Amino acid sequence: MVSLALVVVVGVAFRRFGAALVWYDEVASILLAWLTFYGAALATLHRAHIGFPKLVDGLGPTLRRPLILLGEAFVLSFFVIIAWAGWRVFGILGGDTLVSLPWVPQRLAQSVIPIGAALFIVAELVTLPEVWAGPGGSETDSPPDPVDGGPAHAGPGGSAEGGAVGSERSP
Repeated sequence: MVSLALVVVVGVAFRRFGAALVWYDEVASILLAWLTFYGAALATLHRAHIGFPKLVDGLGPTLRRPLILLGEAFVLSFFVIIAWAGWRVFGILGGDTLVSLPWVPQRLAQSVIPIGAALFIVAELVTLPEVWAGPGGSETDSPPDPVDGGPAHAGPGGSAEGGAVGSERSP
């Protein structure tokens, strides 16, 4: 995002002084595409895309889990096709280069398609166990805390007691 902002600011400044950069538009467009693909893959890792999580989480496991599998199958299939098509584009591009920067291969610019699709696939698979467990799934699966009987999980300080690591509870 910083590089895109920098390219846009430099391009506007040069254009303002009457010395427009020939590569500005092409490079800014490519950087915007990269930002979009990689940002969307990051959003997938956080499950921040538009969806109906409350509706799905409200269903019982007998309905919720098949719907999760169906949705994941559609999403993963779509991105496998995108990755395959993006890889095929590499063969079509051959030795083509950018119009304004002939030393930059077109393959570099288009690499965002298969790489972005692969990142989407990885993000979906990494977050699948969390989605599969459902709301509060990780807490209910935790063994009970030996002190108070509640679920054992690390607090802000990193220990199960919620304090700093190595701290002791006072009686």
